[in-house]
Amino acid sequence: MPKHNSEKSAPPGQLELKSTSPAVVRAVQVLDAIAKASQALSLADLARETGFPKSTLHGLCETLAHMRLVKRQASGAMALGPHVMTWASAFLSQTSITDEFQAMWAQSTVFADETVTLSVLDGPDVIYLACHNGNQPLGITFRPGMHLPAPYTATGKAMLSTLPPEVVTELLSEQWPQPLTKASVADFDTLSDELAQVRQTGYSVDNQQMREGMICFGAPVFDTSGTHAVAGLAVSFLTSEIDSRGGDRIGRDMRELADQLSVRLGASLKRF
Repeated sequence: MPKHNSEKSAPPGQLELKSTSPAVVRAVQVLDAIAKASQALSLADLARETGFPKSTLHGLCETLAHMRLVKRQASGAMALGPHVMTWASAFLSQTSITDEFQAMWAQSTVFADETVTLSVLDGPDVIYLACHNGNQPLGITFRPGMHLPAPYTATGKAMLSTLPPEVVTELLSEQWPQPLTKASVADFDTLSDELAQVRQTGYSVDNQQMREGMICFGAPVFDTSGTHAVAGLAVSFLTSEIDSRGGDRIGRDMRELADQLSVRLGASLKRF
């Protein structure tokens, strides 16, 4: 059995933990192992997942069980305990998408001079929550509270791509939105093809569908709630500034920015 080192490299998809309190690090790693498992874990399972000796795990799990952070099943296997939900509820109640966006933006140097928007779905539309309007004359000024049809926007396509097809159909079932330009996606089948492309590349593109001469790249934002996006981020450019290679790079950069915001909202790193 491998010897445990409290500063060893973290498993893929997890933050590397370095601490002067090894007991805390071990407790977090045990909780992470239990959380990602599809069923309760025995001490032998936990030993394989963490590399800790069973003797260490026995005392650690006893303490975690006493604090209701894990619960021991009749078989002796360990599952997450009810006290974890107290922390989860507190995290969600203290987290604001717009506040986290503003905090992230203050620390970011990506797209510093460009127009970047944050929006959420509101039925068949998107509603903008926060906007940083850039220096380029796009012919449109985004503002919080603005509504636009989701199928024509980069943030809308990004969010719709994370929903089951039947949900997207229901959202758009009453009436197809009035086109904003000649390039606006014309029907559900065409939109479905675009959403499949978003799922493949990880980012969405609005190429003059919302406004002629403007191209936008978007990506979905997640939180702890699951696989459906809770928001979308997008950046806007003049079409004359972008070629295909540059567009792919921008799309990947926007996906990375959206992933950073997702992590701030509690989404699992394993998602990305």
